[in-house]
Amino acid sequence: MGNRGRRRPDEDPWRRTVKNARINLSGLWGLMREDRGTFALALASLVVAACLLYLVPLLPQAVIDGVLGDEPDRITATSRRLVDWMGGRDHVREHLWIPLVWIAVIAGLAGAATYGRQRWSAKASQNAAKRIRDRLQDRVQRIELRRFDQLESGDLLQRCTSDVDTTQTFLSMQAVEVGRALVMFLVPLPIMFATDWRMTLAAIWLIPVILWFSLHYFGRVRVVFREKDEAEGRLTSNVNENLVGIRVVKAFNRQAHEIERFRGSNRDYRVLDERLYRIFARFWSLSDLLCFAQQASVILVGAWLLVTDRILVGEFYFFFAAVGMFLWPVRMMGRILAELGKATVAVERIEEILALPVETDRPDAVAPPRSDGRIEIRDLVFSHAEDAPVLRGIDLDIGAGETLAIVGPSGGGKSTLINLLLRFYEPDGGVIRLGGVDVESIPRAVLRGRIAAVLQQPFLFSRTIRDNIRLSAPEADDAMIETATIDASIHESIQRFEAGYETVVGERGVTLSGGQRQRVAIAQALLQDPDVLVLDDALSAVDTETERTILEAIRSRRGRHTTLIVAHRLSTLREADRIVVLAEGRVTQQGTHEQLRNAPGLYRRLWEIQDRAVADADGAEGGDA
Repeated sequence: MGNRGRRRPDEDPWRRTVKNARINLSGLWGLMREDRGTFALALASLVVAACLLYLVPLLPQAVIDGVLGDEPDRITATSRRLVDWMGGRDHVREHLWIPLVWIAVIAGLAGAATYGRQRWSAKASQNAAKRIRDRLQDRVQRIELRRFDQLESGDLLQRCTSDVDTTQTFLSMQAVEVGRALVMFLVPLPIMFATDWRMTLAAIWLIPVILWFSLHYFGRVRVVFREKDEAEGRLTSNVNENLVGIRVVKAFNRQAHEIERFRGSNRDYRVLDERLYRIFARFWSLSDLLCFAQQASVILVGAWLLVTDRILVGEFYFFFAAVGMFLWPVRMMGRILAELGKATVAVERIEEILALPVETDRPDAVAPPRSDGRIEIRDLVFSHAEDAPVLRGIDLDIGAGETLAIVGPSGGGKSTLINLLLRFYEPDGGVIRLGGVDVESIPRAVLRGRIAAVLQQPFLFSRTIRDNIRLSAPEADDAMIETATIDASIHESIQRFEAGYETVVGERGVTLSGGQRQRVAIAQALLQDPDVLVLDDALSAVDTETERTILEAIRSRRGRHTTLIVAHRLSTLREADRIVVLAEGRVTQQGTHEQLRNAPGLYRRLWEIQDRAVADADGAEGGDA
């Protein structure tokens, strides 16, 4: 933002504006690839409608000068042909209703052509908008998470909705209007010059000024609209964050702060919106002045030529009508160019999303047979930024069917290790093997079907509980779902709901408690029947008794899959086959609970702290009793 508006001294701003518009219009044309034929039909209808519309003032001119006038020899060749086409001077003089009928017929045909233009342009634009939305949704679902984490949700939502609507509006209305303005201006020029070159010059001498004026404002509108669009994205992000985090805001009594923060974003948006409309106000007022000046010049020159008997009344009428017909479409070029500025910015923002790298599988990636769940990790290195390594050469072997617990301080790399196992991110170095196969050679969809993960913050959709649980295994029947919920210790809670498994949970599962959400997510994972089950701090929101029940259900499945448990509550880890301590991106200790508790190191310090905290809590309860 700080460099906005800077340019090299030798850089031509007009050339840069036209170049940027050309590049973005080529992108827009590319997005319409499958509907170019339909769009061509709209343009053809536009040309037909314009040609027919100019016949309407030509017929009155022919009648006024060639039928009703006293000097038929002075009429133009076009007027003479029209009079002869209608049956000749004497016939038309006796049947003046004939021109009226032809005017009505031509106007009706022009209306039909206009209807075709609007219908086909709307169809092409709607199809293009649908494809853009589909492509955006497909790209958003497959964007590399490293890049996705850098995007603001509100801005991304803005690009997928408002920017697509802006593009569709331009394609359906303004894009065709560009062609209409050009056709309406070019079609009558040969007839005008053939009629009287002086009146023609009087009718078009301000057109270049109007077009230059429009181009000038197009450049200004484009810059301001991009700033406004970005400000609207920030405003949307602000609203989205407050809606999602409303409980946190209320819990910390931050309503006043968030209201003021929103007002700041809203103020910035209003300032840019006001600036945009000030530009529009100046444009419309000055362009109106130029258009009235153009019409006034036609009237003044035409009156002088009429007084000096150099043109006929019908010819003057035609010029005045023709100027009125092409001047306003040309004047609307300013609005069209302003909308073009919006559309090019919108297309640019859409293409920025479509250009983001997506998750891809290696060409030789194949789905291996179901594995025994054995995991090998060798010299694993990863960092979110170059100067902040998260994992520093992890080496770890996890046996088939083993229950491995991972513990360590926050920021030690526990969740990052899980994310790398699921290939949410790619390691900077090292290798992870599942069942002896490098996970990079396994298609992501297959890998994530073999690994069921309950992450730190489980997400539930605004659907029924049954539908949420069945997400991991769409083919599962009700009996399989009930078994999974019993193992996850959530079946009885679901039965207590009035609608049972058909209870619709709110957005993000907000109508359930934190523990219920986690247990539904665990049921999802158990229903998947994976090679590897991952519980990433998934028992933090459940009570000790429920935790024990869930762990017993998981132990009863021992041997069916390998289990990785990430937890901060050490009581969760006591029954694990092995515990790994991860600190500062390295494996610092590993062993059973008894081995680590009796050995000096981080695990024993953590155990002593938690044990002392539990003892103090028990003592306080006893004193109260």
